[in-house]
Amino acid sequence: MEYSQQTIQQVDRAIDKIVAKFPQSEESVVFTDIHLKVVQDSGEILAYDDDDREVNRCVIEEWIDNTDDNFYLEVASLLRQQLKNATEKIDKMGIAKPFSFVLEDDEREPLAELYVADDETIIIGGDLMGDLDAELDSFFDELMKD
Repeated sequence: MEYSQQTIQQVDRAIDKIVAKFPQSEESVVFTDIHLKVVQDSGEILAYDDDDREVNRCVIEEWIDNTDDNFYLEVASLLRQQLKNATEKIDKMGIAKPFSFVLEDDEREPLAELYVADDETIIIGGDLMGDLDAELDSFFDELMKD
């Protein structure tokens, strides 16, 4: 799905507001993940910390009453891209690493891990160990040839 420039800007502003809630500081570092709840009916995107405290709330107009069957897949794709674009800002957040941005549905069930930040590694989308079995099997097969 192609999103309008307005939608992209609204998502970017939401990310900026989340980042602003966790300024980098010398004294305290927060230990939390960021949970993004997207409500298909209202178009809202809500951000929560691990203690269910609301960090940010905004409405993405293009998402209001969106009945597309692939809604969450498309939203996840857009959020991943915009989080990737904001990597420099996110890296300066006052959150202890590792931390992640997790997409949740209306019932707050996890749908996708959008962004994982560790001290030297950033994973944007996908499963960290997704192809590990296949890679290990291939490695083992190569070892057995010798």
